[in-house]
Amino acid sequence: MALQDFLADLAQLASDAQSAFANATDFESLEVTRIEFLGAKGGRLRIVQKGLGNVDSADKPAAGKRLNEVKRNIEDAFRAAKEKISSGTSTSQRVFFDPTLPGTRLQLGGLHPITQTIEHMKEIMGRLGFTAVDGPEIEDDWHNFEALNIPYSHPARDPLDNFYLTAGARSHRTNPHAPVHGKSQCIQPMLLRSQTSTVQIRVMEKTEPPVRIVSLGRVYRPDTADATHYPMFHQIEGLLVDRRVTMADLKSVIRLFCQDYFGDNVRVRFRPSFFPFTEPSVEVDMNWEGGWMEMGGAGMVDPNVLEAVGYPPDEVTGFAFGLGVERICMRQHGITDIRDLYQNDVRFLRQF
Repeated sequence: MALQDFLADLAQLASDAQSAFANATDFESLEVTRIEFLGAKGGRLRIVQKGLGNVDSADKPAAGKRLNEVKRNIEDAFRAAKEKISSGTSTSQRVFFDPTLPGTRLQLGGLHPITQTIEHMKEIMGRLGFTAVDGPEIEDDWHNFEALNIPYSHPARDPLDNFYLTAGARSHRTNPHAPVHGKSQCIQPMLLRSQTSTVQIRVMEKTEPPVRIVSLGRVYRPDTADATHYPMFHQIEGLLVDRRVTMADLKSVIRLFCQDYFGDNVRVRFRPSFFPFTEPSVEVDMNWEGGWMEMGGAGMVDPNVLEAVGYPPDEVTGFAFGLGVERICMRQHGITDIRDLYQNDVRFLRQF
């Protein structure tokens, strides 16, 4: 190949590249142009470069020098086009700001109504002298049943009423605070806790009286979801253990809690009931804006529970109560279906 022919090809390549890069208006068209001229496989610069091998040996130094100059010019044209598009100076990329147009409204998030209710409960109980505590949601048989005076024959242990786990069973003392006689270990099934009373047991095992705590968290029971039931829900449980604690203290605390949460016009009543872990036991009902609603259960801590955690029942007494968080939240906001709280419908949650 004659030197003149090779130089003519280079001149045409440089002219076409300069024009193509100058006309690139966005990154997509720029990339197409880069591949056309600078592509490692099939690029026009690479094709012209192969013609250098056909140039006479005496003319190769001049041809190679010109080839390098053209290559630098094309690369410079590519970088200039890239900077032009990045800076938004190209016509298609230019963004015009009109200060007279209304701004974009920011979407602000908020706390879930259940979370709002829990935080409000913590604040009220804190002012009444109770400390908020937490515990594991996966529990063993001892903390979920046995320490709460629920015997093996009790229907509350039924597998149809609990979420037992097929794995995770472990060896555990039947009663860690009782004297050891013979075989002291047994296999404890694990389950998702069915009540937050398990937290009270764990705190009492590690804390000497007086104890004044409130636990709030998720509990699990295999209920069929309907307007008033859900397989996962929240409870608030209070516990006070000290000397000379009476049922009058329990009633006072619950009344103060309800009046602080709902207002002075709320009415609270207590009906005799039975729970394995309290004796005597009562059901707590509330009347607020018409109609009675069952809130939960309460009572004086059973002496067997105190003995299970190592407390002397002849020296200390205590009361415990458990209330449904969802029930209180639904009553406060006029919600008729508990499932609405868990469907993650932003249109519904945005109301609170």
